[in-house]
Amino acid sequence: MSDEESQIIRKAQRGDRQALAQLLQNHYSFMYKYLLKLTMDPALAEDVTQDTIVRCMEKIALYNGSSSFSSWMITIATRLYIDRMRRRSREEEWIRREKGIRSIRWRFEAQGEEWSDVLDALSRVPLPQRIALLLKHYYGYSYGEIGRILGIPEGTAKSRAAYGLRQLREELKEDD
Repeated sequence: MSDEESQIIRKAQRGDRQALAQLLQNHYSFMYKYLLKLTMDPALAEDVTQDTIVRCMEKIALYNGSSSFSSWMITIATRLYIDRMRRRSREEEWIRREKGIRSIRWRFEAQGEEWSDVLDALSRVPLPQRIALLLKHYYGYSYGEIGRILGIPEGTAKSRAAYGLRQLREELKEDD
């Protein structure tokens, strides 16, 4: 890092908005190109670059100089991108699950079977707990058998079933 950049960083950390703007402008293109290669999506790269700039503005006082400023920005950008992908993955999983639930509900009703609040609540229990809960309380397997089926210790099977049952009860309370 050059002496000039160090001076600009110190000014920015003391609240000099012009210095902060110059610092971020100097690194904008570098950051965008990095994110473009990372995301392979120009619009997403632009969004994450903007989010990175905002985060850097908010956290400039925390920059301690132990790495180059560009490395600090890359760290922030990479974490923001990973968080965004996790969120997107969770959102896509939720959408997939909701579509599946609607399809199952439709099939139940088309066959004249009742769709209960319990099935709705069960759909919101996380998969590992739902599996253990179903195997124990619906199909009557022992915890040892559940552990063998899932390839987990018996105690883990027991805790998953208990946690699943607790969460199912909470979901049913929320539906009331």
